[in-house]
Amino acid sequence: MQKLKDLYHKHEEIVNYLIVGGLTTVVSLASYYLCVFTFLDPNIGWQLQLANIISWVCAVTFAYFTNRKYVFKSKEKNMLKEASSFYASRVVTLLMDMVIMFLLVTVLHGNDKIAKIIVQIVVT
Repeated sequence: MQKLKDLYHKHEEIVNYLIVGGLTTVVSLASYYLCVFTFLDPNIGWQLQLANIISWVCAVTFAYFTNRKYVFKSKEKNMLKEASSFYASRVVTLLMDMVIMFLLVTVLHGNDKIAKIIVQIVVT
């Protein structure tokens, strides 16, 4: 058990980053599915994209706070500046998500739930 603890402490940042990344994926999928199962219709293009945007905001917000605390242990006082940089660095993932979902669901008429999982794999 001690060897496992030592290994964890040696690679703590990487292990925590992987755990937070996995949980961020869960948040993204859960928030998307919640949107499309409750109040948004993924068969309507703009509602599909709205579900994507809500999902992205939830996931990136979760990722920011958990990475800040558990991965990077940030002491930055200016959280607004730090958060702005964090969100800005992830805008490309939102654009990728929207384009791939548009192609797979709107253009090719694929299943949006499966498409969202595919998007998560590609974006990751």
